[in-house]
Amino acid sequence: MRGERARARQLFRRFERPEPSAGYTYSVHIFLFLVTLVTTTLAGVQLTRGDLGFLALDVFELRGVAFSEEVQRGLWFALPFLGVLTVHEFGHYFTARRNRVRTSLPYYIPFPMGLGTFGAIIRIKERIFSRREFFDIGLAGPLAGFVVAVPLLIYGFTHLPPLEDYLFKIHPEYAQYGADYAHYVYPPGEQGITLVKPLLYQFLEATVADPTRLPHANELLHYPVLLAGALSLFFTALNLLPMGQLDGGHILYGLLGRRRFNRLALALYIGFIFYAGLGMFTFESNWQHWLYGGPVYALYLGIIFWRVLPTPRQGLLLGASIWAAQLAFTVAAPTIMGNPGWLIFGLLLGRLTGIYHPPAPDERPLSASRKVLGWVMILIFVLCFTPSPFK
Repeated sequence: MRGERARARQLFRRFERPEPSAGYTYSVHIFLFLVTLVTTTLAGVQLTRGDLGFLALDVFELRGVAFSEEVQRGLWFALPFLGVLTVHEFGHYFTARRNRVRTSLPYYIPFPMGLGTFGAIIRIKERIFSRREFFDIGLAGPLAGFVVAVPLLIYGFTHLPPLEDYLFKIHPEYAQYGADYAHYVYPPGEQGITLVKPLLYQFLEATVADPTRLPHANELLHYPVLLAGALSLFFTALNLLPMGQLDGGHILYGLLGRRRFNRLALALYIGFIFYAGLGMFTFESNWQHWLYGGPVYALYLGIIFWRVLPTPRQGLLLGASIWAAQLAFTVAAPTIMGNPGWLIFGLLLGRLTGIYHPPAPDERPLSASRKVLGWVMILIFVLCFTPSPFK
């Protein structure tokens, strides 16, 4: 009897554990934000040096003016970039609260390389009741972030320093060529780390920037505000991908309804994976590439499509068909290459979040004004998206 009571108490404590105190919860959010601020600042230093590798930890070895200058340059990237991410997440947060949906404050995700962060997320603590609420909460984040990202990018373009005062101090060897340095310092066919410019970036660059101060694409990493603005557009577009429970998925679900959305989501996901893996394997690839890489890619396709169709067999056949189509495409265009980096994101969609949208108890259609706003967000996605931010 005593043993049964002890087990009952243990189960009760396990499943009826009280919520953490408000002080503890706020401490976690603040701690994650501060750590992410440090990692994105160090990432800003590393990026402006022209590198996408691990964080610039050597900054902590500097002293005095040298330390201050490096940190200041890193903050010129970190503060605007994190600012856009924060506005994005609080757009979700306040809209959820307005709809009386319990949600957490943003959890920032630090990362020790690249951009210094994987972004931020909020946790919805209860079921969303209606299609309209899914739409409103999903749309509020990218719309709020976009409203901040565009002025940020405009500021970056209108406050470009003269080449003599900035870029030529980083690369003194360019100064002898003046504004036409790109024709002389880059050998034909050489490609550095380049930020791919989405349509909106190209438009603002052409309309508000001083062309005599614009850096070549290979030098864009040296400009932290421009970099933060461009990446903010990309992260806005990333969240607007119309699949699963991403913000774009909530928006398109609101516009189309669950049945039509889920049919379209499958087609979009197939196209997404097809592009991501395009060119990884060709009939010209050597046997070692097929021997070591082929089984891994086959396993990957099997894992992500295992539960996408009604039966595992159908999912496996779909994965095999996509691989066959990729090989056939490379016969017609042997040099074509997708972006294998998307395969990781495809795995997260296929296995963790899912590509389909859950139903809402209230499936009533959106109002006309919300439908217009939803299609505007689809247009924003087109203007901000690039298949790969770096090449």
